[in-house]
Amino acid sequence: MANQNDQDLRIAVVDDSDFSRKTVVEILENEGFNVVGQASSAEEGISLGTSAGANLFIIDVIMPERSGLEMAKLMSEKGMGVHIIMMSSINMESIIIESISSGAIDFLPKPFMAEDLIKAVKKIQLERAKF
Repeated sequence: MANQNDQDLRIAVVDDSDFSRKTVVEILENEGFNVVGQASSAEEGISLGTSAGANLFIIDVIMPERSGLEMAKLMSEKGMGVHIIMMSSINMESIIIESISSGAIDFLPKPFMAEDLIKAVKKIQLERAKF
């Protein structure tokens, strides 16, 4: 299970798929992580950075209206100082590269194993602990 330092991470999950979003939230909460919000669109997701104090965003690349890539880029440009993990069922090198160049720290191809998601979040947690 997670330790008390996990509460330093305030996680928001942004995905237009209810099933995918709820699966990610369930995995994280079962591991003891602090999920502070969920959003089904980029616009809702961006507001979680201020309203819920989210500092780690797990974002789907493909969403209607504004993509996860656009959301990540906007958050980076605004200097929101958040960590981003992108996820997508499109596992092409160009999408992975674009995700990283948009400000993401990591990329998870869908479908992913729960262990892969947990490992990605713990990697960010370790990075935060260094500072």
